[in-house]
Formats: sequence, C-alpha cells, structure tokens
Amino acid sequence: MQFNLIDGAILLLYLAAMVWIGFRFAGQQKTPEDFFLAGRKMPWLAVAMSMYASLTSAVTYMGLPGIAYTSNVTLIAVCIASPLLAPVLIFVFYPVYRKLNITTSYEYIGIRFGAPARRTAAMLFLFARLGWMATVIYAPAMALSVATGLPLLFSILIMGLLATLYTVLGGLAAVLWTDVVQFIMLIGGAMLAAGFLIHFVPAGASGIIKFAAENNRLQLDGSISLFRMTLTGVSISFFFQMMQDYGTDQVTVQRLLSTKTRTGIAKAILFNAGTDFLVIGLLLFIGLGLFAYYQQNPGALPPDIYGDRIFPYFIAHGLPAGLSGLLIAAVFAAAMSSMDSGINSMATVIVNDFIFPLAGKIDDGRAVKLARIITALLGLLATGLSVVLFHGAEIEGIIETFATFMGLFNAPVLALFLLGLLTRRGSFTAWIPAALLAIGLTAWLRTTAVSWIWYFPSGFAVSFFAGLFFSQFVKINNKRTGQDLISE
Repeated sequence: MQFNLIDGAILLLYLAAMVWIGFRFAGQQKTPEDFFLAGRKMPWLAVAMSMYASLTSAVTYMGLPGIAYTSNVTLIAVCIASPLLAPVLIFVFYPVYRKLNITTSYEYIGIRFGAPARRTAAMLFLFARLGWMATVIYAPAMALSVATGLPLLFSILIMGLLATLYTVLGGLAAVLWTDVVQFIMLIGGAMLAAGFLIHFVPAGASGIIKFAAENNRLQLDGSISLFRMTLTGVSISFFFQMMQDYGTDQVTVQRLLSTKTRTGIAKAILFNAGTDFLVIGLLLFIGLGLFAYYQQNPGALPPDIYGDRIFPYFIAHGLPAGLSGLLIAAVFAAAMSSMDSGINSMATVIVNDFIFPLAGKIDDGRAVKLARIITALLGLLATGLSVVLFHGAEIEGIIETFATFMGLFNAPVLALFLLGLLTRRGSFTAWIPAALLAIGLTAWLRTTAVSWIWYFPSGFAVSFFAGLFFSQFVKINNKRTGQDLISE
C-alpha cells in the first residue's frame, strides 16, 4: 500500500489538532495544582474519557484483535472483572485519597508507612511506566511500519515528540482534552472497522460468529489452568490488575483527583466499567471478523503478518482511502493518549514525591517551570528508550510484554497499598523482602510455560501474604487502616 494523500492529510489533521489543544492551554497553569490536577475542577465525563483512553493503549487496541484471531475470546472476562471492581474503588480507595487531599497516590503511602515507603513505591511506579511507555510507542510503530510502509523511526518520533509537546504546553488540562478526542477516535475507529468486516464477510455478523464457533474461537473454558487462558483465570488476573490500574496507579489516580466532587469520581469509575463492555467486546469481535475474512480469502494475508500486526494490516489494505488514514490516526491516538498520560503522571510523582519533600517549598512559578522541564525530559527519554531498547527486536505479543512490566513492578505496589488500607499490622519493613520475593517469582515465571495472565496475581499474592507473615516479626508503630484515616 502507498500511504496516499488523503490518508496522510487525515493523519496530519489529527496531529495538528492535538498540538493546537496544547497551545490552547499553554500558559494557563499558575500553580503546581493547575499543572498536575487542572485545578481540581475538571468535569467528570472528560476525566472518565481520558482515564479510559490512557489505559486503553495501542497495546490493547492491536493486541485484543490479535489474541481473538490466533486464540479465542477468553479476554471477554475483563468485562466481568471491571464492574465487580467498581465498588472497591469507590468505597475503599478514593474516600481515603480525597480525605487526605493528596496529589499523588504515593503520598498516602508516606502518611501510612513513612517517607522511605513513599519513595520506594513511587520509584517502582516510575520504572514500570517508563518501560510501559517505551513499549506502547514502539509496538504500534512497528506494526504500522510493517502494515503500511510508514518509516518506523517516523512513527516513533511523531507519537513520542508531539505527545510530549502538548503535554509540556498545557499540563493535565491539555492531556485530558486531547484524550477526549482520542477516546472518540478509538471508539469510532473500532466501530468503523467492525462495520466493514460485517460488510465483507458473507452473512455479516452472524456469519462471523458462526465461523468463529466452527473454528473453536468462542471457547469459554471456566476451569483454572496455569498454562492457558481460561475464563476464571482471566477474571482473577484482571480483577487485581485493574485494581492496581484504577486504584493505585498515578495515571488514573491523578485524573480522578482532578474532578470537582466525590460523586464525579464514582461516575467516572462506573463509566469506565460500562465502556469496558463495549470496547473489549468490540475489539474481540474485530479479531473474529479478521479471522473469518482472511480464512475465507486465502492468500490475502502475507505470511509475515500475524498476531498484533493483523489489525493494522487490515486497516492499511482492506479499507478505502481516507478510512485507512482515519483508523491509522486512531492507532496513533491510542499510543499518544498513553504517552501523554504517562509522562504527565511521572512528572507529577517526581516533583511531588521526590523534589518537594527534599527541597522544601518552591514558589509556584518556579515549580510549574520545573514541572514543564521534567515533563519534556521524560518524553524525550521514553521516546529514546523505545528506539534503543527495542531496535531490531521482535515483540511477540505486546499484551504479554505489558503483563510482564505490570507483574514485576506494580503487583508489589498494590500489595503495599492494601496492607495499609485493610490491615493494622501491615509494615513497610516486612513488605520489602516480600516484594523482592514477588519480583523474583515473576521473573522466573517469565521463563516457564505458565500463562502470562498469572504474572500479576502471583506477584500480588506473594507480596501481600508474605508481607502479612513477615509483619508478625516486626514492631508496628502505626496501626491505622484507610478507614481510620477517613474517620480521623
């Protein structure tokens, strides 16, 4: 495929709109709270859309269709985990955060366990998100390069540098409003792709479902297995993984704390749970549609196009000019919404959890300038890492790669939060050896045949229960839970 003039114009129009939004909010941030939390006055719907766009990266956008194509639709279980998690977020995590009027979730860790614990949890977040950002830039850039002929370096630089530019200019306000546009593009692009597949496959949607059933793509195994994806295993895995994503990870916490009211937080969480039903089901349906389309059109799919590359290839070769550009812009949107959220949240953590506690009070003007500089440096670092770390490498299964980062660094952090929120005996000193055990376990599981869905719950379970066990041998100075903090 030649990336034609119409497709290029649509992509450039999208990119220009993102930069315009950044300039639109440039210079409006007078205090760190303005830059990092948009003054805590954002409408809940914009926050909800931004939250979903941030977590629904290009990893998800390309990975879910690839898994449905090559395996089955077991990941539909995520739609079960999401609404079950909502009450935990609304009644356990966020009342504590709002009561304490914090800027980062790791401030809570500092209040509960002390400054060393706060810095440790914040550092693990930085490691995880930096690796995550490098992945969510490189993986879609590679897929688009193979599918469309766009130069790999061009795609990486455009995604990384433009997302950095508008984030530096407009802070969280720019990130939120660009994410709203990107959310609409993600949903609209997926709907368009699904519509064309229904048109291309004989008998439409029913034909796609029937063909998938005949070829064992609708298997929903309710058993528990360590070595393959099952409905039960995915439900368990994503319940805890999404608890971390929505309850402790600064990318989400920062957005929800920018809302005006506690009711707005609840509405945003419920909106995301409902949207999961639509988007995850839609992306898995696209994978089934691609399977039916290419199996019924042998020779249409080159042998070097597989897994995560199939959806981008269909976008480039199966859709009319113009629509291809729109869907490619949607993939860019998925990557850039994760990139902008990542660097903004990392800058927030560096300033609030490291610089402010160590340097003391900095006047607002200097603090905002410092935040912009750190944001720019983080964007350049993440973009550079995506080139250096993965140059010439094949990422086999971008969702599996993502799960590795989350299991290594974020599972122990969730355990530390829950040790503080739910127990009186939870201890940071006891958590340290438990977290090291968990990181070692996850690294070892990566070398075995154990399915990637168990990386996160295994790391969390070891961190939490070993932390509880070791706490029996440690003197506890602070015996407060999250509910105690609310009532004080």
